Amino acid sequence: MSERVGLSIDTLRYYEQIGLLVDITRNESGHRCYDEDDLKWLDLLICLRTTGMSISDMQRFAELLRVGDESVRERIELLQKHRQHMLQMIAEIETKLAVVDGKISHYEAKEKRLWNER
Repeated sequence: MSERVGLSIDTLRYYEQIGLLVDITRNESGHRCYDEDDLKWLDLLICLRTTGMSISDMQRFAELLRVGDESVRERIELLQKHRQHMLQMIAEIETKLAVVDGKISHYEAKEKRLWNER
């Protein structure tokens, strides 16, 4: 299962220990059995984590989800905060991409000059 979701077994166990994964059923041999809802939740956790959300914010989001509909506003605010963080990351990457693009242009121009000198 860890290969299917792209997380190590240790990470899946850790997510259970810290309350990100709850009520995971097990088969008769004790192996975890993830249903479709679990897999969708794991996909969201992976998305949030790989885009820089802290474990503590992920835990808070999971807690809010378990609270139910009365926490919808807080969930929206948490996701909006994360979205802003993602936009900042994108802006930083775009700035760095411009630097790399500038170096590529510099070396392409240099290569062209070298070829013209031959």
